[in-house]
Amino acid sequence: MQAYLHRSEDRGHVQAGWLDTRHSFSFGSWHDPKYMGVSALRVINDDHIAGNQGFGTHPHDNMEILTCVLSGAISHKDSMGNEGDIKAGEWQLMSAGTGVRHSEMNRFDEPVHLLQIWVIPNVQDAEPTYQQVACDPNDAPNQWHLIAGTTDQALMHIRQNAEIRSAVLNAGQSLNVDVVKRVNYVHLIKGEVNIGEHTVRAGDALVFEENAVIQASEDSQMIWFNLP
Repeated sequence: MQAYLHRSEDRGHVQAGWLDTRHSFSFGSWHDPKYMGVSALRVINDDHIAGNQGFGTHPHDNMEILTCVLSGAISHKDSMGNEGDIKAGEWQLMSAGTGVRHSEMNRFDEPVHLLQIWVIPNVQDAEPTYQQVACDPNDAPNQWHLIAGTTDQALMHIRQNAEIRSAVLNAGQSLNVDVVKRVNYVHLIKGEVNIGEHTVRAGDALVFEENAVIQASEDSQMIWFNLP
């Protein structure tokens, strides 16, 4: 299987007081021309945010912004009138469209661990929208959960010809990745898996364009991006 392995240690690491983050792709003060995204996937930031800290109100436009909370909770507020907490096991999708202002604050004492993901939309200047769902793959392991896509089967609708799936895979179990000549990016959140001849560890990702089997050598959690 032809594939490219993006190692965790090649990610950018920025620690600035209350924020400890690793960037899979160039973002903010960290820039590497080798890592500018894959297909429509532009950002995966692995953020640890200290208690009673966070991102104050700031603007975005023309970007599909997903938040996956892994532990703790983050409080969201935006110019569309949405306000509330996103807890561990929940996902948020903010389609910024023509423009939205928002804040993401950890108003609790405990730190929060989350992934912030940006996907470039295939529609420009659309009306901003907000979606939030609960889907903790720990509750139903060893299967794919279609978090975002363009069909009715997806829990949230994304403005791009892409599908985003999440899974927890127990040690010794396997999952198929069935593709149709598309770009696939599997990001491993925790654990260790084998995909073809490649060993993928926590923080790593594998880019490939062929069908594959993911075999877990230890309890693992991952996100699969099926991209145009």
